[in-house]
Amino acid sequence: MRMMDLDDLHIFRCVVREGGVTRAASQLHRVPSNVTTRIKQFEERLGLALFQRQGRRLVLTDAGRTVLGHAERLLQMADLAEQELRSGVVRGALRLGSLESAAGARLPPVLSAFHARYPEVSIELQTGTSTALLRRLERFEVEAAFVSEPLEKGRLRSVPAFDEELVLITAKQAPAPRRAADLDGRTLLAFPHGCSYRRRLLEWAAEGGASPGRILDLGSYHAIVACVAAGAGVAIVPAEVLDQAVLGSSVQRHPLPARLRVNRTHLVWQGEASAPLRALMEMLPPPRARRRTAA
Repeated sequence: MRMMDLDDLHIFRCVVREGGVTRAASQLHRVPSNVTTRIKQFEERLGLALFQRQGRRLVLTDAGRTVLGHAERLLQMADLAEQELRSGVVRGALRLGSLESAAGARLPPVLSAFHARYPEVSIELQTGTSTALLRRLERFEVEAAFVSEPLEKGRLRSVPAFDEELVLITAKQAPAPRRAADLDGRTLLAFPHGCSYRRRLLEWAAEGGASPGRILDLGSYHAIVACVAAGAGVAIVPAEVLDQAVLGSSVQRHPLPARLRVNRTHLVWQGEASAPLRALMEMLPPPRARRRTAA
């Protein structure tokens, strides 16, 4: 149960600023006994004394000074929220999580346009696998995240954000895998556990009865493409990421079966979307219709 609300903090701050209950009551258009009762109830819920009396003066305790610091910040944030609602100006901070593929290839033009239109919003961007990003969302470390299918929404809200064309890549001199069984004994390169593309590659191999020789966990697409180019193994990557990779032309691309070829990225969040998040959603391009191609 929350022990304080904005009204508590407003009354408390007013008593501090006015130097006593009587003046605060006049400013708040309340009778002094009401202000005294509210302060006492506030202290009882906190289990702490916020004031101590010195003669006819009220002096803040150490706990009172701590609460005052928080009160100033929280009431200021409430004032800013009201100003934003009245003015219609979008401002504040937007903490986002994103797959590295989206952060590197899809988001830059969106975020650039967003910053130009909403310069008073600061964006913090964290990257990770879909599983890691969903954990951060649950812990409220990010407000929203761009994650990949398959997605169990549960209580999450979501909108489709991007469609990625996935390709299988090998070294140029390596034999081209034409079916899942050709992955048997090969080294697979992928992001650590929690990556949806890694899951797709393993599921496809399993469908063909293939057992990878080993799996090499890497932390970036640059490392994955470089290792594939050097002949270390095979990997699944988004085609647009490969287009922008330094060594993208140093590997062979191979089409995947139709059911694996297109993967959708979703923007997910909990509860009501903030004004900055709603503004970002309005700037997302509509995902392309899924292509119906033969396997």
